Amino acid sequence: MPPVDLNTARLYDIMINHYGGYGHTNRPPLSRFALYAALLGFALFFVSSCGGKRIKEGKLLAERHCGSCHMVPEPRLLDKKTWLENVLPAMAWQVGIEVLEGNIYMDTHKSALKLGEWAKLVEYYQTLAPDTLLPSTETAEPAECKTIFNLLKPQAQSTLSSTMMVAIDTAGKSVFTSNTETPSLVRYDVGLRPEVVSPLASTAVSMVFNSNQERPALVTSMGGMQAMDYTRGQILAFGRDFGKPEQMSGDMIRPIETLPADFNRDGVTDFLVCAFGHNLGGLYILQRRPDQTFKKIAVRALPGATHSIIRDLNADGWPDIMTLFAHGDEGIWMFINDRKGGFKEKNLLRFPPVYGSSSFTLSDMNRDGLPDIVFTSGDNSDYSRIFKPYHGIYIFTNTGDFNFKQTFFHAVNGCTKAVVSDFDGDGDADIASIAFFADFKNKPDETFTYLQQESSNGNTAFKTCRVPLSSYGRWLCMDSGDVDGDGDDDIVLGNFSRGFLNQENIKPTWNRHLPFVILQNNAKRKSKP
Repeated sequence: MPPVDLNTARLYDIMINHYGGYGHTNRPPLSRFALYAALLGFALFFVSSCGGKRIKEGKLLAERHCGSCHMVPEPRLLDKKTWLENVLPAMAWQVGIEVLEGNIYMDTHKSALKLGEWAKLVEYYQTLAPDTLLPSTETAEPAECKTIFNLLKPQAQSTLSSTMMVAIDTAGKSVFTSNTETPSLVRYDVGLRPEVVSPLASTAVSMVFNSNQERPALVTSMGGMQAMDYTRGQILAFGRDFGKPEQMSGDMIRPIETLPADFNRDGVTDFLVCAFGHNLGGLYILQRRPDQTFKKIAVRALPGATHSIIRDLNADGWPDIMTLFAHGDEGIWMFINDRKGGFKEKNLLRFPPVYGSSSFTLSDMNRDGLPDIVFTSGDNSDYSRIFKPYHGIYIFTNTGDFNFKQTFFHAVNGCTKAVVSDFDGDGDADIASIAFFADFKNKPDETFTYLQQESSNGNTAFKTCRVPLSSYGRWLCMDSGDVDGDGDDDIVLGNFSRGFLNQENIKPTWNRHLPFVILQNNAKRKSKP
């Protein structure tokens, strides 16, 4: 056997070459278990002698190579098993390390790291990661609150519910939905009677109503569930009669939201598109040309664009953008209109990719005149499908000049989206959220969370109110608005009962055939004498 040096990757190569693990010699192949045992013995000796230096080097390698693409996740954010069996093998492919049989690594000519360097990076996470993640202690016990919601249900359907979109049309006092079973646009009237108003090439995931009287409804269809860069969606503009729509784009990679605005102030409406994509995607503007075709302008050509808010953020009379990116390089970016056809970019908040950023909105939560950020994390469908104590609802308070400081956190496993409104009519902002990846075994009621604000002496505090909805559906989508025209905001929850669960031995205990439910807000009615 060749002389042994104490480089982990070299040890691996020596053992493979000597024992014929992959056919390099005629010797009998070493079993995978024996190979692991031998490697472990060498590794224990090596770590005990000079592991501290290697861990520091591994941290620097993670910062250099992982930090070039996104915020570097700290080892404490996941447990050892999840790092070693799921996340690190996925990371290896990104730097050109070949992965065999789950977590056996081989370098290639495309590798950005040598195998010895990769071993140090792995050791950094393996050594410092906890054995298990402890649950968050920042979750208040639900309290009995004044009931302001009535539950309204449409008729159950014969097939499993696969609702991907719910949207409230306040002008028409109706709810629109779309599902994966039969891609189409369905309208429910005040009596919750359904009507298919238009077939679609693929399921709609967003619908926005605007003041354009000719084309008042913008519908965005993702193109399909597959997370591939050949998945192309459709962006459609419908008239009030929902006849044949205008297709504004059919080549965006997995678009999930379209918003109208006149960014160049030429009197013609432009459209901002969040194309989530996969490896490709980004935030784009569709600018209408004189011949009625569209010019595609990139605002930030990186995948993960999830949700945008268009607002004159710097009070100069021009529309600006704030956008959540929730894939890879997670965070919230602000784009200030330079009034010359471009934008000045500023990162406001950034999160490591294991956070699973899922939604955000702007609202003045402490009533100081500045817009604050309400943010949720909880997407749990990738490589680390475990409960994470940092999943939940955050408030980042605006301290001036669009600098934000975290001032509130409420843990919610698998939190998917939050909406903000003064639901109870007492003058301050309340929060309602859904959790698609909730702890169905131990905390089924966290599938819907209602935080009622109770502010006093300038302090912002919330009471967690119990609204038991876990038996009616598994909520993937959500919208709020005045659906019944009584002056307060109602809530619609869309039920997606297909797909996987992240918990073993859990069977659905909810109604799998209800397409949605409405929480009809009665705050205004109850306040009347």
